[in-house]
Amino acid sequence: MRTDLRQPRLTVLYVDDEEMACKYFARAAGAEYEVLLAQGADQAIEMLRNDSGRTAVLVTDFRMPGRNGADLLRQVAAEYPQIVRILVTAYADKDMLLQTVNSGEVFRILEKPLGLQAVRDVLALARERHRERQSRHQRLTAIDETLAFLAHELNTPLAAIANFARGVESRSSAEYDPQRQAEIGQAAAVMHSNAQYCLAVISSFLQSVRGNGERPLTSENDRDITAGSLIMALLDSYPFTGPQRNWVEVELHGDFIVHTLPNCVSLVLSSLLNNGLRALTDVPKPSLRFRVVAQPDPVICISDNGPGIPPDVMERLLVDPVTTHAAAGGNGLGMIFCNRVMQSFGGGIRIESIPGAGTTVTLEFPQTKNRMHSNRSGQ
Repeated sequence: MRTDLRQPRLTVLYVDDEEMACKYFARAAGAEYEVLLAQGADQAIEMLRNDSGRTAVLVTDFRMPGRNGADLLRQVAAEYPQIVRILVTAYADKDMLLQTVNSGEVFRILEKPLGLQAVRDVLALARERHRERQSRHQRLTAIDETLAFLAHELNTPLAAIANFARGVESRSSAEYDPQRQAEIGQAAAVMHSNAQYCLAVISSFLQSVRGNGERPLTSENDRDITAGSLIMALLDSYPFTGPQRNWVEVELHGDFIVHTLPNCVSLVLSSLLNNGLRALTDVPKPSLRFRVVAQPDPVICISDNGPGIPPDVMERLLVDPVTTHAAAGGNGLGMIFCNRVMQSFGGGIRIESIPGAGTTVTLEFPQTKNRMHSNRSGQ
């Protein structure tokens, strides 16, 4: 009995209103890929909704009747972020191309008339990108399941400790002399407070991971992971809703390598992005900007034009669990976590905010792998 162990062919959806272009693409790619054909944006979306996640790569022409390719790319980026997106165009529309590339909606651009080798080369790159995304998704799923298990296992004993401490604190007043009562009550209160803090940390971290299920986590052994690549990976996979992706811009004034803990820096960036988007919910013209600066000191700045942070909250933001989003489930631990991550490898966080005019959070990185920055938590 013969068993075929080859991997199934990747599925590529090609969208073009010209029948001859569709046939040419199918011939060019059909030997290596399963090719699906659609003659418009609406038909392509209908096919994606019916294929149960089979499509790995979308290749679309730009000029089509009705909705153009850029509009299709935007919808696919929002609804099917796992699909690698490629734009085909015969028009030297520089502004359109720049806007599409800068918005993160396209992986590569192919020019018409399509060349056989160009199609194969770009699809090979897209196949590798898809495999990377699949591998990353599998790792994140494993991390998510592990965290869920740990949270479940720790939650019950911590809750029992908290309840026991509260009971000891309440009963001590009836059984001991006043001094002993005070000592036991204080110890029980500290125990209860610490248990509650641990419960809050577990809940906050688990919610962060689950709320950003496509968050980029990179291997600690990877080399030359740059600040810019971490941001672009985050924007490529963050689960934006509605028009949120259009609020975000990226400026690169040089770039630099994140030598230490890129996984944790990714988590910090994701947390800050989440905070910024939440702050912009009711802003008429929301804007959130990532700015990477390499010299003289390497930093990443995240700025929004939201309502700003009240001065009394600013004073405690990096040292106390204080939040302006308690009604939405915020517990104020996110910024403390972000600050401690940055401090762990010699960096720091600086926050500037003007009520009514927005907030800028600056992540400061050491110049070299061994250089340590001063502790800035008091700023």
